[in-house]
Amino acid sequence: MTENRAHDVAAVKGVLEGLYRAWADGDADAFVKDYTEDATAIMPGSFRGSREEVHRNMAEGFASYLKGSTTVDKLRSIRFLGESAAIAVSETGVRFPGETEVPAERMVYATWVLEKRDGAWLLAAYHNSPVVVAG
Repeated sequence: MTENRAHDVAAVKGVLEGLYRAWADGDADAFVKDYTEDATAIMPGSFRGSREEVHRNMAEGFASYLKGSTTVDKLRSIRFLGESAAIAVSETGVRFPGETEVPAERMVYATWVLEKRDGAWLLAAYHNSPVVVAG
């Protein structure tokens, strides 16, 4: 039996779209708005163990090396694990001022784990890994 999750798909997409808008605006508060308090973010060489750590890191980045940057994002899939968990997979990269596209070596595959709490989808974990460019 196929279950219609159109409302949940739209809500998960909305969380990710809000995150990308916050990045484009350089707004660390809006960036973590839909993170759980205990959210984790893992990227090559770094671990952030809470929403506050993610916020602090993004605020520092938006004030310095990420200032004026945007992201390029392609949502590849969303799958649900029961009623209150979802995993989204995307391909994304950071485009810095003056760039028209993201160099292939800066593209990553990202995994977003979301949890539905009190009717709202929240980001509980994030992980990314570089896209391996065949050479």
